[in-house]
Amino acid sequence: MPTAPTADHILTARQALAAADPMLARVVEAVPPFEWRLRTGGFEGLFRMIVEQQVSVAAAASIWRRVGEGLGQITPETVLAHSPEQFRSFGLSGQKARYGHEIARAHTEGRIDFDHLERLDDDAAIAALTAIKGVGLWTAETFLMFCEGRTDVFPGGDVALQEAMRWADGIEARPTQKQAYARAEVWRPHRSVAAHLLWGWYGAVKRGEISLEDVA
Repeated sequence: MPTAPTADHILTARQALAAADPMLARVVEAVPPFEWRLRTGGFEGLFRMIVEQQVSVAAAASIWRRVGEGLGQITPETVLAHSPEQFRSFGLSGQKARYGHEIARAHTEGRIDFDHLERLDDDAAIAALTAIKGVGLWTAETFLMFCEGRTDVFPGGDVALQEAMRWADGIEARPTQKQAYARAEVWRPHRSVAAHLLWGWYGAVKRGEISLEDVA
């Protein structure tokens, strides 16, 4: 069963990142210690990520509660036993209902084994996840980070991360996904911790808790 990185692991990673990259060292100094919030993994975790995308936190919680009440138990089998129309009555869009079925079929047909996904390395796991219709690269990467506790995954297509990287590096244009991946190479094997730091810093700047001058 996946476990979250410990506080000691995160601290060691922060120290290694600060030593490897002067830019990130300033972000490390600005962002307080954080806990890794491991979410439910497996089929249920991925299905929930799809359900919650592109809706508010409150709406996501309400829809997921209705899905749980409607299915009783959230498994590939119970999902496939309910039609897209039934899922729409729970608050899902037709597209998300179809994607839920796609994920469930991938598991029941043996195209992916959510019960033992941790046996695959990061690249193989991402390839298996993105082979499912409706599961994009960002979803696969964040699933591995938040639902499996993997510590060297970096979602380079995340706009908030790209913007934080732009601020921190003092560059005019936000990096592209390809450029973000390349920039993150120096953070191996702690890229997930680097992402957490950049997200934390981005949020604090947006909330006015940290000034951009703090890492100038």
